[in-house]
Amino acid sequence: MTPQPRHLATWLIAARPKTLCASVVPVLVGTALVPRVDWLLFGCTLLSAVCIQVGTNYVNDALDFKRGADTAARLGPLRVTQAGLLSAAAVMRGAYVCFASAVALGVPLVVRGGWPIVIIGLASVTAAYLYTGGPYPLAYHGLGELFVLIFFGVVAVCGTVYVQTLAFDAASTIAGIAVGLLSVAILSINNLRDVDNDRLSNKKTLIVRLGATFGRIEIALAALLPFACAIVLRRYVPLLALPLALLLIVRVNRSEGTALNRCLAIAGALEWAFGILFVIGSAVGR
Repeated sequence: MTPQPRHLATWLIAARPKTLCASVVPVLVGTALVPRVDWLLFGCTLLSAVCIQVGTNYVNDALDFKRGADTAARLGPLRVTQAGLLSAAAVMRGAYVCFASAVALGVPLVVRGGWPIVIIGLASVTAAYLYTGGPYPLAYHGLGELFVLIFFGVVAVCGTVYVQTLAFDAASTIAGIAVGLLSVAILSINNLRDVDNDRLSNKKTLIVRLGATFGRIEIALAALLPFACAIVLRRYVPLLALPLALLLIVRVNRSEGTALNRCLAIAGALEWAFGILFVIGSAVGR
């Protein structure tokens, strides 16, 4: 039977395509640090990273609903499990398909990079599930920002560089911190918007624990520090995105509740802009 367009659209909504900068930009930035690119490895790395993020989003959609964090009072974009468009079991099966696809795409990367890539891949898939799954879900204990910084920042960029060059270096770590912080900004805006609902559902994000003022400071630092990283790396073209970071900070400080959804769009645009400008600056500087 041919899948119905509406059904496919539901799965696309659950994948949260507007957030995929968090998996695509680290691969672009890591590749920009490589002197000579193997494009087959690049393609496998990119698709594997996207599969891991979509799988993470599916797990989050299903398990946030089951844990009571996603309710009818939710202020953010539609979540398909909470809306009754798909069952939690179906969404979890979709997550497992994504993780299996990431593993399959990782085979050429393992052939190239060996055990370090096996460790990176298994750790990434495991952490993606444990973000909202398992007996100690990271997102429910104030560890979401750390997860994002490590796996959508340092691990993603360093892994991209390693599979191309078979080496780790300081530059890839600094670049990983930069893009990881931009993803932290996106997560923190989500958590600031949902702070009241998260508190009621016992989801103890950092902003629930430390308050909205802390959240706004956290977002400002996550938006600005990547530019310091770019300066350290002598990549100055990304500084052209600094006005967008300043706009984000101003908007976040003036927004509450659903108005923060507009800030999410700005934060996503900021990560895309930073990543693309980093690639351009790296190409021009060679």
